[in-house]
Amino acid sequence: MFFRSLPSLSFRFVVSPCASLISPPVRSLLPSSNPKFRSDSLLRLYSSSADTPPPAPVSSDNINNDDDESRRTQNKNANKNSKQNRRDNIGKAKAVDRGQYQNRYVHRPNNPLSGLPDTSKPFTVLGIETSCDDTGVAVVESTGKILGESIASQAGIHENFGGIVPGLAKEAHAANIQATIADALDKAGMDVRDVDAIAVTVGPGLEICLRVGCEAAKTLAIAHSKPFVGVHHLEAHILMSRLNSSLEFPFLSLLVSGGHCQLLRCDGIGSYEVIGGTLDDSLGEAYDKVARMLNLPVGGGGGPAVEALAKNGDPSVVKLPIPMQHRKDCDFSFAGLKNAFRMAVNKMKEIRGLEEGGDLAEQDKADLAASFQNVAIKHLEQRLKLAISNTKRDTPAIDKLVVVGGVAANKAIRESLSNICEANEWNFFVPEARLCTDNGVMAAWAGIEKINCNISDVPTTQEVFARYPFSNN
Repeated sequence: MFFRSLPSLSFRFVVSPCASLISPPVRSLLPSSNPKFRSDSLLRLYSSSADTPPPAPVSSDNINNDDDESRRTQNKNANKNSKQNRRDNIGKAKAVDRGQYQNRYVHRPNNPLSGLPDTSKPFTVLGIETSCDDTGVAVVESTGKILGESIASQAGIHENFGGIVPGLAKEAHAANIQATIADALDKAGMDVRDVDAIAVTVGPGLEICLRVGCEAAKTLAIAHSKPFVGVHHLEAHILMSRLNSSLEFPFLSLLVSGGHCQLLRCDGIGSYEVIGGTLDDSLGEAYDKVARMLNLPVGGGGGPAVEALAKNGDPSVVKLPIPMQHRKDCDFSFAGLKNAFRMAVNKMKEIRGLEEGGDLAEQDKADLAASFQNVAIKHLEQRLKLAISNTKRDTPAIDKLVVVGGVAANKAIRESLSNICEANEWNFFVPEARLCTDNGVMAAWAGIEKINCNISDVPTTQEVFARYPFSNN
């Protein structure tokens, strides 16, 4: 139990190849210059033990060629398996929400590199978002006005791979970042020297992609002595609901995206409590897998493709189980639903007499898509009803629901959850569809919200985080 209470830690060891850059005291500890680390010294130390004989010296005469061949074969197979694992992981969720140990998230305020903007009057923030596959940059005013926005999409790059390829995404970010920043500033009629602060997504997400945006933001902040704000990607989604709206804390937030599915109580900037999360896969990831099982084009995202197809389908044709309908907590699960859907697709192909690899008719695909979406929405509805019931005992009371994340752009989901709020006399908030997916506006607005709370970060020490759980550690 003690170890489960500790936060996730990662360590990085870097050995410089430039020996000339290593100070003489440190260089003296290296094997090439210190006799203590020479093989003959090690043999003498080893042979000083009365109980253990020294190892036999290794020479080319006692190396077995068969062993070499066996090792080469093992290494070849290991590399092959590693490549296959990477292919299998394409498109998988960025993190499993219930795979984290803490459920509280609180900011750590830091001193800015230079003074924060005067919040008594309007100020502007340049926001940069590169957590996944789209390069998003925007200039937003503290009044909520979007002055300039630019997005470089990678849909055409990843479509043939059936999911996001991190290496290709990183290369595209690196190729697009400068032009995207310049385009957003140009649309705002500003120069980088004119903005009052710079904000950037630092996690969670694909680490090599996050690093591209973070390095660009750090460079600009240091070069122009601008305040710097590192933004939590999930918090940025949540705070988008406060852009140009009357929404005040506290409220309940349902975050549904390609990497996460969470219910959170939101009490203020940097104060969030996870009351429910996915036990396995996210809803967005499930939509993507369904799209691939139906051989749908996923260049614009699997979710929109399934949603569009489901409009023409009959959800009663295929019966799929509602996950966890007998559990009374607020957690989610989509792995079982995905497996049931896969079995339904195979059964439909068997009924239609299709061979392996055969493609179903459009109406069959539409019925399957409608059945999946219908059950997924019912699962969300059941979890939300439990959350609303549980919050009635909270103090202060909550009567507002915010739905955010890329999947929140789904019209059927928005309508269903809005009806539940209306039935419970709750207010319903959701960003406009184009701002539900990843974009630079969310990074800039989250930066504005944090600056209004006198929160900023130091660019010279800012890191990025592939996993960035809501935590108070």
